Amino acid sequence: MMDPESGLSQIQEVKKKESWRQVLILAYQSLGVVYGDLSTSPLYVYKSAFAEDIQHSETNEEIFGVLSFVFWTLTIVPLLKYVFIVLRADDNGEGGTFALYTLLCRHARVNSLPNCQLADEDLSEYKKDGVVIPSESTIGSRLKSILEKYRVLQKLLLVLALIGTCMVIGDGVLTPAISVFSAVSGLELSMSHEHHKYVEVPVACIILIGLFALQHFGTHRVGFLFAPIVVTWLFCISAIGLYNIIHWNPHVYQALSPYYMYKFLKKTQTGGWMSLGGILLCITGSEAMFADLGHFSQSSIKIAFTFLVYPSLILAYMGQAAYLSKHHVMATSYQIGFYVSVPEKLRWPVLGIAILAAVVGSQAIITGTFSIIKQCQALGCFPRVKIVHTSSKIHGQIYIPEINWTLMILCLAVTIGFRDTKRMGNASGLAVITVMLVTTCLMSLVIVICWRKSVFVALAFVFFFGAFEALYFSASLIKFLEGAWVPVALSLIFMAIMYIWHYGTLKKYEFDVQNKVSINWLLSLGPSLGIVRVRGMGLIHTELVSGIPAIFSHFVTNLPAFHQVLVFLCVKSVPVPHVKPEERFLVGHIGPKEYRLYRCIVRYGYRDFHKDDFEFENDLVCSVAEFIRGEGNKMNGLKDESDKDSDEKMTVVGSPSTHVDGIRMHEDMDEDNEDLPGTSELKEIRSPLTTPTPKKRVRFLLPETPKMEDKSREELQDLMEAREAGIAYILGHAHVRAKAGSSWVKKLVINVGYDFLRRNCRAPSYPLSVPHASTLEVGMICHI
Repeated sequence: MMDPESGLSQIQEVKKKESWRQVLILAYQSLGVVYGDLSTSPLYVYKSAFAEDIQHSETNEEIFGVLSFVFWTLTIVPLLKYVFIVLRADDNGEGGTFALYTLLCRHARVNSLPNCQLADEDLSEYKKDGVVIPSESTIGSRLKSILEKYRVLQKLLLVLALIGTCMVIGDGVLTPAISVFSAVSGLELSMSHEHHKYVEVPVACIILIGLFALQHFGTHRVGFLFAPIVVTWLFCISAIGLYNIIHWNPHVYQALSPYYMYKFLKKTQTGGWMSLGGILLCITGSEAMFADLGHFSQSSIKIAFTFLVYPSLILAYMGQAAYLSKHHVMATSYQIGFYVSVPEKLRWPVLGIAILAAVVGSQAIITGTFSIIKQCQALGCFPRVKIVHTSSKIHGQIYIPEINWTLMILCLAVTIGFRDTKRMGNASGLAVITVMLVTTCLMSLVIVICWRKSVFVALAFVFFFGAFEALYFSASLIKFLEGAWVPVALSLIFMAIMYIWHYGTLKKYEFDVQNKVSINWLLSLGPSLGIVRVRGMGLIHTELVSGIPAIFSHFVTNLPAFHQVLVFLCVKSVPVPHVKPEERFLVGHIGPKEYRLYRCIVRYGYRDFHKDDFEFENDLVCSVAEFIRGEGNKMNGLKDESDKDSDEKMTVVGSPSTHVDGIRMHEDMDEDNEDLPGTSELKEIRSPLTTPTPKKRVRFLLPETPKMEDKSREELQDLMEAREAGIAYILGHAHVRAKAGSSWVKKLVINVGYDFLRRNCRAPSYPLSVPHASTLEVGMICHI
């Protein structure tokens, strides 16, 4: 199996040097993951638009007006806005609402993460393309200063990003429901209405359950499985559309003129405006182009949309309009939909392809939901959930079981509760257009602050795209009681969860900072820390990047012994997509060397693979050993960093895979024993009173370097002996409570909301596989 970190480095190099062959392969794969939702929109757009607000008449002004709106909406939003502008605002290759937010965080220092350091700003991906700080006289610089100065604006920016994120999650519930339900609705043309209503919902539910059950196989397998289905579907709808244009109305192309939009609104007035909520569904799935950018590349997504998806959709909508322009008397209301324009002999094959394509369409938004929740979790805005990396070769492809089954339950509830595309369309439309409005607002800030363009360019962007989207937003919002309340309700629930978690985490960190123990207190205890130092290594987990956590003083005052080597371990996220392996660890001494106290800060980007258990332990120990060797040899290859908030000097040390000539750790067992214990046994701390069999031996393999100082060699020997004796994780278990005298709102948020989330979320990922014998929990009550 490939090392995820080395695999990530290879992928990043490939993205920089893309060949046409690689681009085309990625473009093909993107069809199965990104464009499924967008390509299935012809199933329900006309049906939703003509649901009740407007009627199809002999003059064809309505159908041609809807076609004109569909054409220009597809041209302006997915093609012009996303393909040509928004995709360029990637965060080192990553996309989505939170990618825009983190891009702004780094350029304006409005980061929501509490434990950031100045050293983080020296990460190679922190400033994209070597951004130079703009002149103080520019409007962008003044806007940046205002954002940095006022905390309320920083909170508003975070809330805006969370609103967009919550609507994406809401869309993850609604899109599978409407896509599958609309595809299955083709059965209504082949059976009576009485029978159809008993078949449609159960079939849709069975398909949805199967879709969510497939998610654990991963994006890579799903992408290659689903891409042929989307290609077949696009060929099918474009061929049928072309047939209908030629056979029924070759002059339908005239309806692409914007003049038909004017005629449509002039005739239909209020009804036409309200029908925009249905027309809006033609761009559902456009946000997936940006949200799933990290799985593919800009070039591949642009090529797939511009040369295949866009022309196929235009032909499909034109073909439907051409057919309907010659058929005005409908036997039943549902015949305004997609299947009525399909030649009768092809309806059953098309129905089968449509159902498969609808499953693919749902995949796009589910994938995007997993990605954006992982970003939120890494940035401290979502409770910890289990994240499964489904590919050892392709980075960023993940599966989140808790979210997957939650989406499935909510999706089934929407399908069973609504049972018609009209209300599902109203709900989905509001979610889609809200995400797009949030993207427009954040993009305007990116244009000024990150791209350093004129404020007039940003205003032009907002007024052009914002006004267009606001028109659709108003039409969707008016349908609040007719289904549009669902994404609002879901967003409020997820918003409450995210903000409560973020607020509680921030307050908990502030408590830790205020109650941390000074290093002077520690140094006053002497090299033995005033207690007995026993063999072994203690990893004290803390969120602090400087100072001594209160749990340590609480521990040493209650127990008479501690390990011979102590490492204060902080695993934190930084607002970049990836941290290069050579910049992963920050290591430093706490106090004099003979104290054998170290601080190790492990930095991950919000898209990075988190190593855990045995592999993580080895990387950590090797990095501390590399730090000791570097100090002993005064190597120039390691870079020193200093934080203004601390007198500790930290050194950047890469993970072992980045040091070709670095220290390697070798573990073996006594030769007398042939049966090797499992990984978990190796990590247990054995009591000196019981002789373990077999005994583990740990050796550091040192490269040939200039002679090392005796003190450094002795320090390495102590580290080796400690690792051989075993590693213990010391975890703080805090019971968080609101301070006495706090408002009832704060007590409700902290004592009920945050406490419930902490009790039911997952523990930090790295100690999950550590045996209970190697874990110590130190309980504390935190009044915040």
